[in-house]
Amino acid sequence: MHCPRVCRAVSALSRGALWRSRVQSQSTASSLDLSGIYPPIATPFTANEDVDYRRLEENLQKYQQIPFKGLVVQGSNGEYPYLTEEERVEVVKVIRKNLPRNKLLMAGSGCESTRATVQLTEKMVSAGADCLLVVTPCFYKGKMDTAALVHHFTQVADQSPVPIVLYSVPANTGLELPLEAVVTLAQHPNIVGLKDSGGDITRIALIVHKTSAQKFQVLAGSAGFLMAAYCVGAVGGVCALANVLGPQVCELHHLCLSGKWDEARALQQRLIEPNTAVTRGLGVPGLKTAMEWFGFHGGACRSPLRPLTDAQTQQLKKNFSDFLI
Repeated sequence: MHCPRVCRAVSALSRGALWRSRVQSQSTASSLDLSGIYPPIATPFTANEDVDYRRLEENLQKYQQIPFKGLVVQGSNGEYPYLTEEERVEVVKVIRKNLPRNKLLMAGSGCESTRATVQLTEKMVSAGADCLLVVTPCFYKGKMDTAALVHHFTQVADQSPVPIVLYSVPANTGLELPLEAVVTLAQHPNIVGLKDSGGDITRIALIVHKTSAQKFQVLAGSAGFLMAAYCVGAVGGVCALANVLGPQVCELHHLCLSGKWDEARALQQRLIEPNTAVTRGLGVPGLKTAMEWFGFHGGACRSPLRPLTDAQTQQLKKNFSDFLI
């Protein structure tokens, strides 16, 4: 038999814990600095397509030698749609264990339903994520208007104990997060920024302008337009190419912040061709192949992604010829 007084006390404690968690989350969100470069790390697989945690840890050791702000885990380049929920959470746990505390761990927790996103967000936080990258739900993209997306992200941010970063990647989802939705969501105290992979510099500039009062932070979603994004107010980048050419992408970040625009422009131009090859060109299979050439473990992709053909591999080598010894 339950005692009503005890039940009321437990309920009050629960509400208090939830309130404290949200207050702490909002305080953390207001002080979270996203500026810097993040590689959206690849997920290594064994020959039979199991997650290769040993190879993952070896990659992490090498990434510690590069001045990244942190790592993005379970982004598009991590093949997250092909991982089970259990695998997604376990990968975050392994990375947190191997990542210095001064490095930010941004974990992808986006799912198609709001309920599933909230539940996975909680698990990612328990696994050690410092903040969450939440992609736009897109299966019913014809119904994903501004109202639906604002409601979705608001519900997730309301219930997340850590800050949220919005993620717009129209090349993969077929859906761009509307400008009006971004401006509205920027006012939420637990939504701190946006990773914009669309590459529309005019849009990025307008987002920075319209959210300046909220100290909203925009991250370029590709090294191909990183310098241009800095010019209009972006604070950093989540760049697939950083998995391969991390020192060079970090150098571009440094040159832009230092106002060395001539040097930055020259480096940016050199990075465009290899970046295009591992993003819109050959995608994750190209990225993983290039990683092998530069001392990292890329390995195979999980099916149905297929390895590069010989012709594609030769083309990729040409794309990276400026950087291959």
